[in-house]
Amino acid sequence: MGILKCLGLPRHQVFTAKKYLNVSSFSCLHTAQNSSVEAHSQDEDVVIALGSNVGNRVHNFKEALKMMKKSGIQVTRHACLYETAPAYITDQPCFINSAVRAVTKLGPHELLAALKRIEKNLGRTDGIRYGPRPIDLDILFYGKYKVRSDILNIPHERIWERPFVIAPLVDLLGSAIDNDTVASWHSFSSHSGGLFELWEKLGGESLIGQEGICRVMPVANGLLDWSLRTSVMGILNLTPDSFSDGGNFPSVESAVSQVRLMISEGADIIDIGAQSMRPKASRISVEEELSRLIPVLEAVKSMPELEGKLISVDTFYSDVASEAVSRGAHLINDVSAGQLDPNMFKVIADLDVPYVAMHMRGDPCTMQSSENLKYDDVCKEVSSELYSRVRQAELSGIPAWRIIIDPGIGFSKKPEDNLDILTGLPAIRAEIAKSSFAISRAPILIGPSRKRFLGDICSRPSAVERDPATIASITAGVLAGANIVRVHNVKDNCDAVKLCDAILKRKRSAMESRQ
Repeated sequence: MGILKCLGLPRHQVFTAKKYLNVSSFSCLHTAQNSSVEAHSQDEDVVIALGSNVGNRVHNFKEALKMMKKSGIQVTRHACLYETAPAYITDQPCFINSAVRAVTKLGPHELLAALKRIEKNLGRTDGIRYGPRPIDLDILFYGKYKVRSDILNIPHERIWERPFVIAPLVDLLGSAIDNDTVASWHSFSSHSGGLFELWEKLGGESLIGQEGICRVMPVANGLLDWSLRTSVMGILNLTPDSFSDGGNFPSVESAVSQVRLMISEGADIIDIGAQSMRPKASRISVEEELSRLIPVLEAVKSMPELEGKLISVDTFYSDVASEAVSRGAHLINDVSAGQLDPNMFKVIADLDVPYVAMHMRGDPCTMQSSENLKYDDVCKEVSSELYSRVRQAELSGIPAWRIIIDPGIGFSKKPEDNLDILTGLPAIRAEIAKSSFAISRAPILIGPSRKRFLGDICSRPSAVERDPATIASITAGVLAGANIVRVHNVKDNCDAVKLCDAILKRKRSAMESRQ
């Protein structure tokens, strides 16, 4: 006989870290694993942990998520992705770990059976406990219930001691506790501050990058840890009308020469754009954009200097994104965050590449209209609007571990708004964290390079005269938490980034020594 316990919480209750844990009564259902309680008529919010250390680990995750959907498990949120040292049995490859939130009508034992079938279909066999496995799927939470039976315990009694489980679990939450199911998950931890207090007691964010656990992003058949240093993205515009360097690279040879220069100066990523995104720019067709892009992309991809570097394509067209990835692009940089092409999210979900979602109101022709420039609190509103786009991307199948966010400096912003964003990146992360810690921990890309607001502030009407101001803005952004900087002048900005990284490393060391 199993025991299914439901934590009853009044729906009108305002949940805070103290209030929601002051619940001592449980309503109980007694059930065997095959009893009628398994026949659910309503969706239950569940949390499922994923792990893999055999074969193509990221591909194993993708296939597992696809099979979940076919099994009646609809994923609604993704945690970040972690590469972790093996626990218990240490003589085996490193794992990747994550977790998802989902809704399902399956009862707890039906859900367990579905996950076991997925494991089997992906090649999991009975082997050494805690040993190597192509996929591991565990139910962490099932609605507001505690489940106890001969074959299933929810929550699992050992999850509270495992940072590689708690880190992605916390990612699936927001700092604002907005419903009684989430409140019950916090109460299960038996800490007055819920799962957040538990995570801090295990070491919290200080563990990331230490103790055999790193937050990573899959890209170019590898895993990239953005926290190690700031990445520099060099801009290659193939347009005749870009605001700074339009028409400078009219031939494949001139474009390749510029890429070679940027790589020699320290660029980590080359961002190729074949459509102008300047204010008032006219939109060109997919066919024209591809005709500019593909010859250069193919030539750049074949350069031996590109080994270990990444190629990004700057486009808001899903057809261009698809073709670019098929020709070797590693990530897609979309200034519209899917607003200008309704197929973008679905296409990116199938492409399995990182996706830069940028904040912009309107389009390049309308973004600087008076209506689109109205903000009461620019960091708060940018956070809210950008998160709403990323949320739709995630629901369309783009996992949080492939998302990069860009607050859109220079796009539908006044000069003072751009300054507030450059210094307000921590506020943007904190605002997004109210809804999703996973998205708040996504890499942040900033692109203030040579933009007009720098000219307005520094009285430099010519874009090419704005490099010193660009360096200053890049410095401010990196010190505020930017992970990727998109620039025209790679050499000088690389120097600025290196100095900022050294300052931040020194600051972290000082903080760790005081703890």
